[in-house]
Amino acid sequence: MLNSTVLVLNRSFLPIHVTSVRRAFSMIYQDVARPVDEHYETFDFESWQRLEVNGSDRLGTSRGALRVPRVIVLRSYDRVPRRNVRYSRINVFVRDDYTCQYCGSRPPRSHLNLDHIVPRSLGGRTTWENVVCSCVECNRRKGGRTPEQARLRLRRRPTRPRWTPVLHLVSTVRYKEWRPFLVAGAPVE
Repeated sequence: MLNSTVLVLNRSFLPIHVTSVRRAFSMIYQDVARPVDEHYETFDFESWQRLEVNGSDRLGTSRGALRVPRVIVLRSYDRVPRRNVRYSRINVFVRDDYTCQYCGSRPPRSHLNLDHIVPRSLGGRTTWENVVCSCVECNRRKGGRTPEQARLRLRRRPTRPRWTPVLHLVSTVRYKEWRPFLVAGAPVE
């Protein structure tokens, strides 16, 4: 339970991050953040402790059950999330929807690789526009060649994503409490 996720909002109630329940409780206790309930009310640690725990996720403490917050709002952070998406393996997988960009298969994540369209051995760089998600078999078949040389065709040209990092969570809204702060109508897992 302590490692499950909590949505973090800035002072304007815009989503900026996801953290663990452990970290969220630490932030609430230090009065850096306040938990937000289903009625958009905020609470300090003492008043959150006194809330009833009926049917919600809870954590056992020496003083009794404590309701697990699913959304917290920072008390003094006004900034809006960066618009540039950080280049990372997971963000390439998200951009490509965990789908091989050569054959279109969706193997388990452990069977996915990142592939340089123009191989590094031929001067290709590690950029959003030159790296795609590929299955192990297509990556092996392509080897150190370009897709044309390997007689493979890209399903679509890779581009730098325009979404903000937190917003990729929309496709996997983990808790109903997150929905109002993300995109309306997003399915709950």
